Amino acid sequence: MGKLIKNHLARLIVMTAAAYQVAAGVHGYFWPKIFWDMWTKSLNPIVTPAPILQTLNVVAGLFMLAWEYPFPLLIPGTAFHRSIVARLVAIPIVALIAILLYQGTNAAIYYLVGGAVYFWAQNEGEIICMPWKVPTRGKNQGGSNA
Repeated sequence: MGKLIKNHLARLIVMTAAAYQVAAGVHGYFWPKIFWDMWTKSLNPIVTPAPILQTLNVVAGLFMLAWEYPFPLLIPGTAFHRSIVARLVAIPIVALIAILLYQGTNAAIYYLVGGAVYFWAQNEGEIICMPWKVPTRGKNQGGSNA
C-alpha cells in the first residue's frame, strides 16, 4: 500500500472549493446577500447595486482553479506553481473573500480544510512536482554509498 501524498489531496480539495466559489459567485449575481447581514447592513453596498463581491468570488475561484489544475499560462513547474508557502498565503485570502458572500461559506470551509492539508504536507517536507505526477526519489537517497 502506498503513502498518502498530501499535496495531491490538498490540490483536489482546493479545486473543489474553487469550483464551488465560482458557482457561489455566479449565484450571488442573482441573489446578492452578505453572510453577516444579520448583524450589520454596512457591507450591503459591496453586493448591491454593483456586484463587487460576486465578481471577486468568481475571479478568485477561477484563479485558484487555474493555479491548482494548472492552467498552461501559469507555466507548470515554475517556482510559483511549486510553492506550498505561496498557497498557504493565498488560501486564507480567497477563503475570506468566499466567506463574506452568503453563498460562499461552504467554499470557505473547504479552503480551510485544503489549507490545513497543505500545511501538513509542508511540515512533512513534501514537494509539488509537475501536475498529476508522483515525486520520485533520487538515486542516492535512502541508502548508504558504501
